[in-house]
Amino acid sequence: MNAHLVWDWNGTLFNDIEAVVGATNASFAELGLPLITAERYRELYCVPVPLFYERLLGRLPSDEEWAVLDAGFERHYLRLAEQCALAEGAAELLASRQASGLTQSLCSLATPQQLLPFVTAHGISGHFVRIDGRSGAAIEGKSGQMARHLAALDGLDGRPVVVIGDALDDAAAAAHVGAFAVLYTGGSHSRASLETAGVPIADSLAEAVELAERIAS
Repeated sequence: MNAHLVWDWNGTLFNDIEAVVGATNASFAELGLPLITAERYRELYCVPVPLFYERLLGRLPSDEEWAVLDAGFERHYLRLAEQCALAEGAAELLASRQASGLTQSLCSLATPQQLLPFVTAHGISGHFVRIDGRSGAAIEGKSGQMARHLAALDGLDGRPVVVIGDALDDAAAAAHVGAFAVLYTGGSHSRASLETAGVPIADSLAEAVELAERIAS
């Protein structure tokens, strides 16, 4: 296969669901909001994040609450994520693809502070031809960012592109740019939620790559 893979970070390459739920609960606690379980998080998660919070709370957060939640999540996440590891087999898969002369990039809605130091610390930054995090508040999905990410890549030359992520938004972003998608069950969504996207679903990153090779060939 000569397809280009676009990887998601949080919940895909980076097994940080515990840190994400922990940071969400810590920021909720600052406002006296009810805490959530990982199961409820995975049942209701969606992008943009304010809509996710509306699902959790039964209402949209006020502007003042959103400011507290956004800043609180960032602060608590950076602390909790230091204890998280890459998903099983992630480093080996990335290294193997690069050694085979295949290209891959990283497109994430994480802020640069949530993304670049962790990618570097886990020793995988050199496996990507481009790494993009978001700028600004998390008030939109990944479709626009995916379009900008692919437009900035050189050398695709019409090759198929496959997005591998853990969220329905990854599938939507892939469709937006005319790419294929494979969704991974180890992150932010339950399998039942992922199945609504109508794209291949994998229970491991190795399986995700196999499926990506199959649909792009």
